[in-house]
Amino acid sequence: MSVVKDIKNLKIQGATDIALKSLNYLKRFVGKKDFNKKCTLLLNARPTAVTLYNVLKELKKTPTKKKINELVKALNESNQRIAKHGAPLIKSGSRVQTHCHSSSALAIIKEAAKKKRFTVVVDETRPKRQGIKTAKELAKIRNIKVVLLVDSAAGLALSPPVIPMSDIVIVGTDAIRKQGVINKIGTYFLALAAAEHDIPFYVAASHFKFDKRKRVEIEERPTEEIYKKIKNVEIRNPAFDITPWKYITAVITENGIKKPLEIMKILKG
Repeated sequence: MSVVKDIKNLKIQGATDIALKSLNYLKRFVGKKDFNKKCTLLLNARPTAVTLYNVLKELKKTPTKKKINELVKALNESNQRIAKHGAPLIKSGSRVQTHCHSSSALAIIKEAAKKKRFTVVVDETRPKRQGIKTAKELAKIRNIKVVLLVDSAAGLALSPPVIPMSDIVIVGTDAIRKQGVINKIGTYFLALAAAEHDIPFYVAASHFKFDKRKRVEIEERPTEEIYKKIKNVEIRNPAFDITPWKYITAVITENGIKKPLEIMKILKG
């Protein structure tokens, strides 16, 4: 089952892309007895991100190819609308910092680059280095200068004087919960550094990222991604962290820019 394998090994990455590829894969199983089994396998491949959970919840109410097409359209259009709302936050000549590889954050950056020149600071995002993918993608965009840093240097771009300070941080998310924003490991540290220097910290997310699950599993990935076995050493490889709301300026959604209190009301609804 190549789609599940590709999701597990991060060949398919990003909550929205995972959902899109999964929905298109499920078209061939609509109306068949193993449809629910395939849904479960896909959900278990990356348990933390909520987008796939939410779209499958909708799909199971009306398990048709027509519904799949509607959900795919909604996912694609949400990024376009997020980009329109978020692009004005980026000013000409500014320095934008991001983390990992988020289709929503990149949509904002690309939209802004249509009319403005600016710099984007990207970290490697270890251990799988998804930030390299982000850097390569943005390097092809006119009007964007890309600066790539190792993860341990990312905070320097949020605290002078070694690297010029970033003006704004825009990241994606895998799940938005009452406790805070779940995103790729390392997001929390960037938020702390940004807060220390009063740099606005924005999260780009559609309503599909709003997470009302009773509990969420923070995925731990294979330790071999970090290093082979070391005698008498326990290796841990958590894939995500949780950034508390007090460090987040606002969430850029397809329905506008929402402050944390607004997001909390939506989650409670």
